[in-house]
Amino acid sequence: MKALVTGANGFTGSHLVKALLARQIEVVALVRSLERAQRLMGLPIALVSGDIGDRAILDQAMTGVDWVFHTAAYVDLGIVDAERMAKVNIEGTRTVLAAAQAAAIQKLVYCSTIGIYGDTQGRTIDETFQREQQGFSSAYDSTKYAAQQLVDQAVAEGLPAVSVMPSGIFGPDDPHFGPVIRLFLQGKLPFWLGGDRVTGIVHVDDLVEAMILAAEQSAPGEHYILSTDDLPTREMFGILGRLAGQDVPREIPKALAYAVTAVLDPIGQLSGWNPPLSRERLHYIYDRCVRVTGEKARRELGWQPRDLETLFAELVAHHES
Repeated sequence: MKALVTGANGFTGSHLVKALLARQIEVVALVRSLERAQRLMGLPIALVSGDIGDRAILDQAMTGVDWVFHTAAYVDLGIVDAERMAKVNIEGTRTVLAAAQAAAIQKLVYCSTIGIYGDTQGRTIDETFQREQQGFSSAYDSTKYAAQQLVDQAVAEGLPAVSVMPSGIFGPDDPHFGPVIRLFLQGKLPFWLGGDRVTGIVHVDDLVEAMILAAEQSAPGEHYILSTDDLPTREMFGILGRLAGQDVPREIPKALAYAVTAVLDPIGQLSGWNPPLSRERLHYIYDRCVRVTGEKARRELGWQPRDLETLFAELVAHHES
């Protein structure tokens, strides 16, 4: 068995590569550049360097491949390069699908996002939910939604593809929320904002386990939401704090957060800098609420993600080691 992983140097992609190798599956890893493939150094894999939109590179990478795992994406909120994001998330996916169709692969697993469902206004939804939100909350949401449409169309045309929709991806080496958790566990995060914001959580290793299960078992065209559970951010800090002996950060007033973005957003737009706090990010924190259930993956794939207490205990142990 041989598998190609796009975005193999990323957080999810690198964990997926290691999980495949543990199953004695031969891996071809597509990375943007060899210099950015530090997570993969020393692994017994075939490294292919190139742009996700380069059809010739993809044709080369898919030679003799049975499974394709498409995890490559431009993920960010705030002041982003929307044109580049569309090129990676939409056109890159279009090229991957075309190459996979030409290569007659056995299964393609596409890593989507629960963001494609739009704002559910706090309702917990499953894979049957039809998007109701008018418009999109970000360039990321709109590009991933468009990419999902391409995948579904390719399935209709005969491509054996399956889509997984993860919620917030956590893990010991998480480059997104990991630094925040590290600061909190070190007692250096006295303030936070949006404590009531509900966050869906899935451990990165549980995510990649489900992706492999989908490749092995799922019929083409299926969608699987991958989320262990969700909880308000304040409760997440409460569990982490109880495990590590830290107090929950105090809430930054909402008005102050918006006042700060009124200064940072113009600076970012003029300079091309994406500030850590922006009006778009605040929209996700205060106004938008997507809640999901991962019961279908548990039922149909036999997926057994670790519970949140175990997940958080692992994060604490990692950051304290």
